[in-house]
Amino acid sequence: MWNYEKRLQYPINISQPNAQIAQVIMSQYGGPDGEMGASMRYLSQRFAMPNRQAMGMLTDIGTEELAHLEMVATIVTQLTRNLSMEEIKTVSYTHLTLPTNREV
Repeated sequence: MWNYEKRLQYPINISQPNAQIAQVIMSQYGGPDGEMGASMRYLSQRFAMPNRQAMGMLTDIGTEELAHLEMVATIVTQLTRNLSMEEIKTVSYTHLTLPTNREV
């Protein structure tokens, strides 16, 4: 059983917005090295464990990886808060979008 508290275990306090750093941090959502991929690997590998203790450990690690998504989201939110439209336009987020038929 889990007890969710509406606060981060390690508070994040970013005082200066930075679109370029936010772009790098956003890559931690998905992809092969992202938090979502890591949590899915741990949570799916637990079903192959013959030992219940090992299964429980993989479940704990997988859910902890999911909690990291909350920290990533908080960091991105604080880094992009109060950015002007000009600042947003100067950073290209195209590598985070799916390719269109023309790009394939």
